[in-house]
Amino acid sequence: MVKKNRFTNITILINIFSFPDTVNEYAARLVAAFVVILSFIYLFTQNIGILFFLIYGFLARVLAGPTLSPIALLVTKLIIPIIGNPQLLCPGPPKRFAQMIGFIFTSSTLYFVYISQIYIANLLLYILIFFALLESIFGFCAGCWVFRKMMNFGLIPQNTCKKCESPE
Repeated sequence: MVKKNRFTNITILINIFSFPDTVNEYAARLVAAFVVILSFIYLFTQNIGILFFLIYGFLARVLAGPTLSPIALLVTKLIIPIIGNPQLLCPGPPKRFAQMIGFIFTSSTLYFVYISQIYIANLLLYILIFFALLESIFGFCAGCWVFRKMMNFGLIPQNTCKKCESPE
């Protein structure tokens, strides 16, 4: 019997709750496509469970990358391998920032649904859909763009993402 010590357990938790330094751009685009689909389903059905699922997915991706997100796991473990494991690596920190923006938008949507401001809730979700479509179809990550601008302005330390340093 292998005896585990507390450092092994801590290492396991660190591995689960860490965001990768690099992200497969194709996986990110497919996750964004799922966000679009689920957001539209919510808008047409008003099924609050879908909104909770979206919120959980964004939060899981912020906290742990793909390890706790059902959509990200589906994409990285099933869909990407089925389509031949295409790889296009991009920096992870901007993608994490973008997931945080998605979490804020979906959480705000839930808040406005809760206070019966459906117009504002739907508007927030349409904005999220717009930016998720940009990511999924064109590969343009608005959150990543904002992240890089914030680095250029000194709002985010340069050492947060060495791979993001590029002359613009």
